[in-house]
Amino acid sequence: MRKPVFFTLTLALLFTVVFARADEGMWLPSLIGQGRIQDMRSKGFRLTAQDLYAVNQASLKDAIVRFGSGCTGELISDQGLLITNHHCGYGQIQQHSSVEHDYLTHGFAAMNRSEELPNPGLVVSFLVEMRDVTDQVLKGITPSTNETERMRIIDANIKTVVKKATKGNHYHASVEALYYGNQYFLFVYEVFEDVRLVFAPPSAVGKFGGDTDNWMWPRHTGDFSIFRVYAGKDNKPAPYSPDNVPYVPKKSFTISLKGIREGNFTFVYGFPGRTYQYLHSEAVRYTQEMGDPHKVKLRTLRLDIMNRAQAADPAVRIQYAAKNANVSNAWKKWQGEMKGLKRLGTVAKKQAFERRFEAWAADKPEYAGVTTRLAALYDSLEPYALARDYHTEAVLAIELLKFAGQFADARDLEPETIDRLRVAAEKFYKDYVPAIDRETAQALLAEYVRNIPERFRPAGIDVEAVFDSTLFADSVQVGRLLASGDTTAIRGAIDRDAAVRAYRAFMKAYKTAIEPEYTALNKRIDRLYRTYVRGRMEMQRGEREFYPDANSTLRIAYGRVEGYRPADAVVYEPVSTLEGVMQKDNPAIYDYDVPERLRQLYEAKDYGRWAVNGTVPVAFIATNHTTGGNSGSPVLNGRGELIGVNFDRCWEGTMSDLEYDPVACRNIALDIRYALFLIDRVGGAGYLLDEMKFAE
Repeated sequence: MRKPVFFTLTLALLFTVVFARADEGMWLPSLIGQGRIQDMRSKGFRLTAQDLYAVNQASLKDAIVRFGSGCTGELISDQGLLITNHHCGYGQIQQHSSVEHDYLTHGFAAMNRSEELPNPGLVVSFLVEMRDVTDQVLKGITPSTNETERMRIIDANIKTVVKKATKGNHYHASVEALYYGNQYFLFVYEVFEDVRLVFAPPSAVGKFGGDTDNWMWPRHTGDFSIFRVYAGKDNKPAPYSPDNVPYVPKKSFTISLKGIREGNFTFVYGFPGRTYQYLHSEAVRYTQEMGDPHKVKLRTLRLDIMNRAQAADPAVRIQYAAKNANVSNAWKKWQGEMKGLKRLGTVAKKQAFERRFEAWAADKPEYAGVTTRLAALYDSLEPYALARDYHTEAVLAIELLKFAGQFADARDLEPETIDRLRVAAEKFYKDYVPAIDRETAQALLAEYVRNIPERFRPAGIDVEAVFDSTLFADSVQVGRLLASGDTTAIRGAIDRDAAVRAYRAFMKAYKTAIEPEYTALNKRIDRLYRTYVRGRMEMQRGEREFYPDANSTLRIAYGRVEGYRPADAVVYEPVSTLEGVMQKDNPAIYDYDVPERLRQLYEAKDYGRWAVNGTVPVAFIATNHTTGGNSGSPVLNGRGELIGVNFDRCWEGTMSDLEYDPVACRNIALDIRYALFLIDRVGGAGYLLDEMKFAE
């Protein structure tokens, strides 16, 4: 019998160089070796591996941050100035907005440092270093170690690795599994918590085209916002204080004003969220035929209700702007994903590969039958997965229940807990309209009852009764209760409340009937993936190069500026311009109502230094492999100069999380020159350009 092959095989295969899949991949910068650099150089890259990533000297990684918990940003001055997407900073812009100061609609520009707006809770994280710690994490594990003991050992070893990495310093650290637990990497971060809003374009620029244009090409959106990172006097992270000073980074990007043209080399350097390139065919089938269709239907119901209410009331439009954007983003992406998977025949391709794998594994006991066992587990998982999707997309999409849940889950009512609940209440009621939530709850729970078996859901939930009797629909009652300080009265009111009881009923059903089996089945699936992926890497040695799925850690993707053909007789050019903005201009539609200042500049053709062939470039597309989390990532030329800010993917290529298609997968980037034009000529904040370094 063959003995199981563990970590040494994975490493050997990881460094097998096969450059057969052009432009696909999200590569760990610390593992960019000479072979990969040579491939990049053949396409136009002009730097070294050390320019991309280094620990003991400044490198491009030091100019990049994880912005909040789900985006990327980059430093564009040596005074902490940071650019990211408008949609990444949307929540902060919305929180600062009101009917009197509608920064969403009209934009915001700080004319000096004292006008920059703080954003409690927003952090940016710089990667200090990443390194392979597989040997340390798997220390003590042998082929005979059972799974329970294996996880206990791994968890203990990870704690030791993280503790050592953060001992005696102010860093944060985490250990992440790659290749489904065949490899482990340590990531060390420096986290800054004083981040201030500096500039945001009007919504009809930063969100131009709204949901209609989202995920589409050609795109004409000025999707950027500007923040500044502040530090203590020692240039180290510090809580917000008026005495803090702009952070001086190790590295900031030089901005290229030379422009781009089709065929130019580009690379994206950022924090992609999650990809699933090695999924079994049954997981893809569920996504295409069950998961995505149901989630799209539920979100369509929510968006229809929000859209009607927002169109009828300007105040509601502001209140629900960020919520609407959050709901609609994945809603449209899932639709493109379903279409792309079907077009590519991804399920059938994976089934064919699995048959090939099983033929190869027939005489290899550690791998034989693994895809068949995965298929059986996914069959068992399907009803639990659908019930879980409905719990997330229907039950927890009801704002009232989710908010009441914060009170229901409070373990104590100590003063600090009451203060936390008071802050949560102030934030919740600022942007809450009970009528919208009530109508949404009725629509979502009707679908929930229609599609989820009784064994997975509580009985007797009366939506109307919950909204009619709960105190959580009334901000005054909640405020008065918390202000009383009477913990006995507060606990009693919480426990008696109809919304709390409904929340607890749903959670009990989820925790007892859905989550245990869902979790147990996924643990078994994950164990098989560890074997399956290891087997794939052995089987395909010399045939293809493997890259680890994205997991919100720093990655490099590279490709070239290139258009595409989405349908018969349709050809998309790779660059859009201001001409397209003005062709879409429509004062009757909020998302297409171009700011008057921009109209004036266009009519006068008064573009100043930003004119290119009689217009202004707006956006471009390229073949870089990106996903969620890459929003705000720097798009760089072969010299490592900033040419754009990544903000989207083309709709026809949104299945790239599961299968990359070089024909249709394109990332969409804001041309950095459009951002500079807007800051300078539209926003009147040209002084910010004085901080920046340009390559003419």
